[in-house]
Amino acid sequence: MEAEVVYRGGRMWTGEAAQPEASALAVWRGRIIWLGAEAEAKRWIGPSTEVVELEGRRVVPGFIDAHVHFLGGGLQLARVDLREARDEAEFGRRLQEFDRKTPRDRWLLGGNWDHERTFGGRLPTAELLDKYVKDRPVFLRRYDGHMGVANRAALRAAGITKATAEVEGGVIDRDAQGEPTGILRDNAMALVERVIPEPTDEEIAEAVRAALAHAAAVGVTGVDDMDGSAPQTRRRLLRVLQNLEREGRLTCRIHLRWPLGRYRELAELGLAGWFGSPWLRIGGVKGFVDGSLGSSTARMWEPYENQGGNRGVYVTPVETLRAWIRGADAAGLPVCVHAIGDEANSVLLDIYEQIQRAQPSRERRFRIEHAQHLREADYGRFRQLGVIASMQPYHAIDDGRWAESRIGARRCARSYAFRSLLEAGAILAFGSDWPVVPLSPLLGIDAAVNRRTLDGKHPQGWHPQQRIGVRDAVRAYTWGSAYATGTEQERGTLAVGKWADFVVLDRDIFDPQQQDRIAHTQVLRTVVAGKTVYVKR
Repeated sequence: MEAEVVYRGGRMWTGEAAQPEASALAVWRGRIIWLGAEAEAKRWIGPSTEVVELEGRRVVPGFIDAHVHFLGGGLQLARVDLREARDEAEFGRRLQEFDRKTPRDRWLLGGNWDHERTFGGRLPTAELLDKYVKDRPVFLRRYDGHMGVANRAALRAAGITKATAEVEGGVIDRDAQGEPTGILRDNAMALVERVIPEPTDEEIAEAVRAALAHAAAVGVTGVDDMDGSAPQTRRRLLRVLQNLEREGRLTCRIHLRWPLGRYRELAELGLAGWFGSPWLRIGGVKGFVDGSLGSSTARMWEPYENQGGNRGVYVTPVETLRAWIRGADAAGLPVCVHAIGDEANSVLLDIYEQIQRAQPSRERRFRIEHAQHLREADYGRFRQLGVIASMQPYHAIDDGRWAESRIGARRCARSYAFRSLLEAGAILAFGSDWPVVPLSPLLGIDAAVNRRTLDGKHPQGWHPQQRIGVRDAVRAYTWGSAYATGTEQERGTLAVGKWADFVVLDRDIFDPQQQDRIAHTQVLRTVVAGKTVYVKR
């Protein structure tokens, strides 16, 4: 049989125990039809076969990001990015630059600000934003997406005043006189977001195309998209994605999740699980228990340090969450739920356990998104209940700069517990949470393996007992993420019959001598369904 494409001369880590290494593979109609030694590859090469020489480079299965906000990431590529602003002066300069080039009839959006980096832990305010942009509405999200700051024009547009009532599952920060400071946490952000004009169809299409190009450049061949858009935007996003698929322009496999609270929209269509094509599927749902650690809204068993008894918030009331999960599960829809605080994780595990006990015969792949802060007693429950820990390792090296100021060293020692969960037998699925953090899986793998915080203060690793090996980290970013969407028979490893999705790297990240250089590794080529979708120039 003549292959369409033969890739040879590589050092292929397959992820398969029966054949862990290979040096060549053959592709036909997007799938691997042979995998083995380079010397045997010639029998698959015919007159019309394309042959790609890999020149001894390391090859791994395509990275599958288990947690992104794909449209949000694409839109952010064209919005103001304040994450790396060193101080207020740079923060203001970037705002003013975007103000000059943004059409006057538009809001100034974006953000990704980090008050620990830019303001020494102080939160920005409406007054501060007005120093730089005051004649148009500005709304900027913190990089974790659980807190935003609005200028006075945006507060006026949203009708937020001293008299505005608090929002369940959110917080409006106020000054000593009760006036809103501009900071809105979790569900309170909706007060502003509901008056922000939704992106146009063309803006959505542009953002998706930008996101696809960026994903290919960092070796991402599939994503589980948690979205987060308004309902009308989500419907238009789905239409854009369908059009791109019909045109053969999708270069990344996308699983688009619906909000858990709107699960009936899918159930009433008759969906019972993932539905679609190898490129685009819907049917999964995603909900929230709590907020985030950075916004001090993650729900904890014990109060935050020096915050007057604050233990965080429930973004969704527990009984409402239980009812939604039970309803979605009864409809056959795959469920994943955001839980960051240790109490939030315990409560969610309890809900999952109750639902499984009520109907134990059906296989489920319940997921906890983030699973950041855990009690030691809950490590083993992931394995016992078959719950997947969908984690984003970059958060550990990012949050590790300031997490102990929120919850202390004792609780941090059992947080971002990659090794403890693996040793307890849990399945890990890795992702980025892009655009909260960079999309690059190699940065995530480096974070899981080395745990060196971004401030350089932990060169041997922050709580290094939770470091894991390179193969475990890569497996979580490939097979683990495939398992989390029920597609491990189709992708996640390199094997005959699976999709030919893989990535070529410029260094061998499995070489112990390269462990300190994982974050500097470059993607040379990204292949999806046997076709090259990115080559580094």
